[in-house]
Amino acid sequence: MTEQVVMVTQASPEELTERLRDAITRLNRRLRQERPVGDLTVTQLSALTSLRIGGALTPRELSEAERVQPPTMTKIVAKLEERGLISRTPHPTDGRQVLLSPSDRGLAVLEDYQRVRDEWLAGKLAGFTAQERDTVARAAALLERLARD
Repeated sequence: MTEQVVMVTQASPEELTERLRDAITRLNRRLRQERPVGDLTVTQLSALTSLRIGGALTPRELSEAERVQPPTMTKIVAKLEERGLISRTPHPTDGRQVLLSPSDRGLAVLEDYQRVRDEWLAGKLAGFTAQERDTVARAAALLERLARD
């Protein structure tokens, strides 16, 4: 590993907040760049992922989960449906609604995207020392706890 790792033992919460936010943002951006070549946008992938994680959702629930306006989600859903990546089923209790869920093809696409990102990240982590990987593992556990709280 050629980059210098800066150890901060007594960072204030404000300093740590800034460094952590920046690091997470940059890592997330870098992971998004590591994806199979295709015509899906980051927004379309995010919506498809929300359906995989959240289960079947109405278009309104999906737009709320993705924090976009319903007309924007309508366009996203249309593109995903056009590619056969999502399916619509009637809502069990409200005949005016439909539920959206990833199709088998949509799940396969998500698996491909995840595999490529995982391979990139595993390759980067392989360049770390055992001690650095242990530190990353401990940090991951703390980040998971932070995300849950």
